[in-house]
Amino acid sequence: MPSLTDAVKRVLVGRPFRSERLSETLLPKRIALPVFASDALSSVAYAPDEIFLTLSIAGIAAYVFSPWIVGAVVLVMFVVVASYRQNVHAYPSGGGDYEVATVNLGPNAGLTVGSALLVDYVLTVAVSISSGAQYAAAAIPALRGHEALFAVALVLLLMSANLRGLRESGAAFAIPTYIFMFSILGMAVYGLVRLLFGDLPDAPSASLGLAAEHDISGGLTSVAGAFLILRAFSSGAAALTGVEAISNGVPAFQKPKSKNAATTLLLLGLTSVTMLVSIVALARATGVRFAEDPATQLLRDGVPVGDSYVQDPIIGQLAATVFDHLPVAFYVVTAATGVILVLAANTAFNGFPVLGSILARDGFLPKQLHTRGDRLAFSNGIIALAVAAIVLIVAYDAEVTRLIQLYIVGVFVSFTMSQTGMVRHWTRHLRTETDPARRAQMRRSRVINSVGLGLTGLVLVIVLLTKFTQGAYIAILAMVFVFANMKLIRRHYTSVARELEISETAKAKALPTGVRAVVLVSKLHKPTLRALAFARAAKPTELQAVTVAVDPEETASLQQRWEALGVPVPLTVLDSPYREITRPVVEHVKGLRQRYPRDLVVVYVPEYVVGHWWETLLHNQSALRLRARLRYQPGVMVASVPWQLSSSEGLEDRAERAAPGLVRRGTFGPAPSEEDR
Repeated sequence: MPSLTDAVKRVLVGRPFRSERLSETLLPKRIALPVFASDALSSVAYAPDEIFLTLSIAGIAAYVFSPWIVGAVVLVMFVVVASYRQNVHAYPSGGGDYEVATVNLGPNAGLTVGSALLVDYVLTVAVSISSGAQYAAAAIPALRGHEALFAVALVLLLMSANLRGLRESGAAFAIPTYIFMFSILGMAVYGLVRLLFGDLPDAPSASLGLAAEHDISGGLTSVAGAFLILRAFSSGAAALTGVEAISNGVPAFQKPKSKNAATTLLLLGLTSVTMLVSIVALARATGVRFAEDPATQLLRDGVPVGDSYVQDPIIGQLAATVFDHLPVAFYVVTAATGVILVLAANTAFNGFPVLGSILARDGFLPKQLHTRGDRLAFSNGIIALAVAAIVLIVAYDAEVTRLIQLYIVGVFVSFTMSQTGMVRHWTRHLRTETDPARRAQMRRSRVINSVGLGLTGLVLVIVLLTKFTQGAYIAILAMVFVFANMKLIRRHYTSVARELEISETAKAKALPTGVRAVVLVSKLHKPTLRALAFARAAKPTELQAVTVAVDPEETASLQQRWEALGVPVPLTVLDSPYREITRPVVEHVKGLRQRYPRDLVVVYVPEYVVGHWWETLLHNQSALRLRARLRYQPGVMVASVPWQLSSSEGLEDRAERAAPGLVRRGTFGPAPSEEDR
């Protein structure tokens, strides 16, 4: 029978897949779009809020710049999408920005991009889930004050869904993502139609005044005003996050992979831009007010509304306005928005494990991140992302306004370095390409990537200038920390590989001149006799049984029984005045190594095989300590000699039925289904 842990795992994750079923997990475009684009699409739910919130600092007059800011964001979006369409064709292996930067700019540039993306993926989960938790708290008053706990639960739910595999999680999340897309586009079309017919009412907040939070000296045309507009633009640029996920996820697409990825990128750009422009246009038409500090900035008859006023997100206000006579449509829009904010984190759950696997393959992250789990997903990467995001959510109490300041720095670092790498990529290939048609295509691609480099570099500078003191420096420090640790991990793996490399000297010393066998004896019973039999069967150069004299009476009794039974192996008694067991054995083994430095010492340790976890606490503790000490002694091997207690009966059947992946990790579980055999 499978253990309770294995049963729970099978319910949450499902039965394991065989490696040859990897092709069945590949995604068609209709599922790839919601899987990889949910992050960028969900930004429609908070990018307009951030633009209006930032502009509100200067009062209602600053809202006039919102269309221009959105226009600039749209321009950058189209350029980035066009640039990444070149990336997925040139580098379809799934390395994305990391591979582009590494190949064309060098390993340090690649690591910079890798660290930036890893941090940004964690922030994507934290921001999206926190935003979804705040939407849920607005709809369910009982959740207010418990947003962080609710957000943690959502992260764990997403983690469990992704552990079931990419295709399953994508299929599950596709429907709510499409509902969000069509509900927002439907609201936009219906609202614009009502606007054309003069039937569109004002938003609930349109009757309120908006006081400037800070006096912008010299007006919006001053340096301070320009800085405010740039800050609003950098907040709106959050709409571009997630675009790079498709370039990292090309291997997950069905064939032709590059073409399908490029098409999905185009659909993402068109859909995201259409929704963003529509929402800002409707917000302007309905007179939406959205303030950074609504309690003091929003005025009713010239008096601040106070803390009792609840400021709904812009999409919530628009849904209430456009569907003022269709409450069902209002609930569909708001519910779909809350769900998409949670699902946006799914983009990171697909991008982070793949990138982590590539970095692990190159030796910059722990090798465990390169291993696929039972469902052919990079399970360790999924779990690592969830843990990191939970730490951030708890640290920032799921407050989006604080987390958003850390956001998008990493993604624009990767954008800029990726476009720099692509320009060098086309320049390098143009030196050797002779076909005129191919050269013309390369030149066009280089122009596109050059424009992308210019715009993303400009946005990066703006983001750093406007968000650095707001919290972006924390994201930069996190990137530096990740970068430094990846360098240290690579140095460790390189050092280990160099140390383990076979040389001519090592070949000459590969075989020892003799083998000294030591059998540890605590009592004279069946496990001891089995260990002695195994040791004798190996025919060592010398064989000795060793016991530690902790209790004089017990030691004397053991020696008498040893002689009475005529055991054909000499028993050596080690003195232990302080009743230690480990130290005398280790010293004895060291002495053997000193006397016979060219010989191998093998220590045989009888051990009990138990069937219950609590029995482990009652047995084998001395053996564990001995192995821990002896493993650091050169020229010494420890051989465990198992003795199966009755409680372990039947466990061998579970081991035989264990699915691939479970035995690899030293755990047991149910047999795979017939379809997986």
